[in-house]
Amino acid sequence: MFSYPAFRKDKEAVDEYHGQKVADPYVWMEDPDSDETKAFVEAQNNITMPYLEKMDVRQPFHDRLKGLWDFPKYGCPFKRGSRYFYFYNTGLQNQSVMYVQDSLDAEAQVFLDPNKLSEDGTVALRGRSFSEDGEYFAFGLSKSGSDWVTIKAMKVDGAQDLPDTLERVKFSGIAWTHDNKGFFYSRFPDSDSKADGTETSANLNQKLYYHVLGTNQSEDVMCAECPDNPKWIIGAEVSDDGRYFLLTISEGCDPVNRLYYCDRETLKEGINGVLPWVKLIDNFDAEYEYITNEGTLFTFKTNLNAPKYKLINIDFSKPEKENWKDLVSESETDVLEWAACVNQTKLVLCYLHDVKNILQLNELASGQNVTTFPLDVGTITGYSGKKKDTAIFYQFTSFLTPSIIYHCDLTAATLDPTVFRQIEVKGFDASAFETTQVFYPSKDGTKIPMFIVHKKGLKKTGDHPVLLYGYGGFNISITPSFSVSRIVFIQNLGGVLAVPNIRGGGEYGETWHKGGMLANKQNCFDDFQCAAKYLIENKYTAPQKIAINGGSNGGLLVGACCNQAPELFGCVICQVGVMDMLKFHKFTIGHAWTTDFGCSDKKEEFDWLIKYSPLHNMKCPDGDAQYPSVLLLTGDHDDRVSPLHSLKYIATLQEIVGASEKQKNPLMIRIDTKSGHGFGKPTEKVIEEYSDIYAFIAAALKAQWTD
Repeated sequence: MFSYPAFRKDKEAVDEYHGQKVADPYVWMEDPDSDETKAFVEAQNNITMPYLEKMDVRQPFHDRLKGLWDFPKYGCPFKRGSRYFYFYNTGLQNQSVMYVQDSLDAEAQVFLDPNKLSEDGTVALRGRSFSEDGEYFAFGLSKSGSDWVTIKAMKVDGAQDLPDTLERVKFSGIAWTHDNKGFFYSRFPDSDSKADGTETSANLNQKLYYHVLGTNQSEDVMCAECPDNPKWIIGAEVSDDGRYFLLTISEGCDPVNRLYYCDRETLKEGINGVLPWVKLIDNFDAEYEYITNEGTLFTFKTNLNAPKYKLINIDFSKPEKENWKDLVSESETDVLEWAACVNQTKLVLCYLHDVKNILQLNELASGQNVTTFPLDVGTITGYSGKKKDTAIFYQFTSFLTPSIIYHCDLTAATLDPTVFRQIEVKGFDASAFETTQVFYPSKDGTKIPMFIVHKKGLKKTGDHPVLLYGYGGFNISITPSFSVSRIVFIQNLGGVLAVPNIRGGGEYGETWHKGGMLANKQNCFDDFQCAAKYLIENKYTAPQKIAINGGSNGGLLVGACCNQAPELFGCVICQVGVMDMLKFHKFTIGHAWTTDFGCSDKKEEFDWLIKYSPLHNMKCPDGDAQYPSVLLLTGDHDDRVSPLHSLKYIATLQEIVGASEKQKNPLMIRIDTKSGHGFGKPTEKVIEEYSDIYAFIAAALKAQWTD
């Protein structure tokens, strides 16, 4: 039994929801700057870090992981103006470096190296955009993993830094006007609260601005705002021909948006104030994503009466709904994930078929299919090719394929893609592993797809260590991806990786998403628990040999499943999880998640949230049972899912479960510094974190290390 530090419980902290009183004794942890919260964080790390550091597996895992990680990582080349750019990491660099070359055959030069912006690699590039002529570059910089970015600018010729500096920017695009003079971006108003990633205050009243290159941010022109709806998120883009500005308004994370536009030719005085927006779509009935336009004829990707998405044409000169026409109809089986216009007259379409990508080329004028590119079972992780480009690049990966970049010249006589670059990992032999996909029944009989990856020739002895990973939310599809840490788990710890595509994600379109959101959220937990049962019944493993892992919404998933079926798992790894389902909407951008979760302010939604909220449903197991080993991970600069979720959860878990004499398994939290929700985390920190995670898993599942 572990000894956990005792901290003050505020017995007076009780909230009332629709007549029901709910205690919140650790509410003081919602202040990250208080001495008491800092003392709690220090006390927890003083337990966790020595425990992790003495794990037998930690050092060999770290050394093996670092060795395998040291392979070259390339991104797709993309053309801007007359030049080509790409990202490259030699292997262990904390951040990937941006290179430029005059042609695909020319020698590459460093264009922007984020590693030079901080000694520890905690400044990351986040968001970027070139002017239409390719001569100017605007980009966002994020510190310590925060969602806040500072937008800077460069002159491309000579990679010359410019003085432009834009602050208070978050959840923003960068859209240049085609005169190359400036760009649209979104920012939040100045306020008394800090904006460094450690605050918990809500992000409200985002506005759209236009910045003229070479001027001070104080001179930026406010072009759009939604004062009556402070929670709305707004962003702009510029049409391919430069004539139209498109304004997208979202009320949360649901795939629906309003769509307004402004014809630049009507701006006789230029951009000098709130623009005269024309309201094309003024409701939240569906999603409308701009693909391209020919004059007033616009092509959008939409889920309007099409849960698997389709392409439609809307003519701005006759915008009435009865004039809208389908360009590429909804597929009966496949989800249209994205579309892009290239070579003036072609469309590249990426579909998802049973969680495997399909890439095809269609005619823009008719929507008819031209060709389908050959592709193995896996995921398109990168693409480049704009309307004025005559070639495309696309990047493929899978559980056992690090990366292959393909190139296709669309002006050639035959549309045969060629391998532009294939990434090899020294010491990794893909032929020693195998991937299968199974479909198992959930509690209500729904068939759920699941990928299973392991060494070839695995004997089903019912005792293999399993890493069961899930997400299940926000219309996000979890597709095959290459992970060095998972390869080490399989190769050196004899592990099995299982990735079920549970409801709530986007794997089968909006119907699949809705099947795991709001009042249907319990389906996610049932799907995940049934995945564990399938692996047990089919002799892959046993309950005490299963580690479940998820981050963010996936952290909520594993937290809820741990409460609901602790006997089903041996280990829980919960990363940056949403654990307080009654108050999440009060902090940073949490209000945007109510479209997926609901909100405790409403009686009906409170009734379903209180039933599964991880913070409010833990209990001391009956009989000889105990909770599995639990490791929570969070970062002090996580302003997406505030650390307060994890802090309150671990304090409650240690108090309720940790106090039981039956609880022999550890209940711990790892709180990282200068770290956020995960984006832009330097390689060194990632390797350290994975080494800790898998050392904890190995100890919990009694997995033996073999070289």
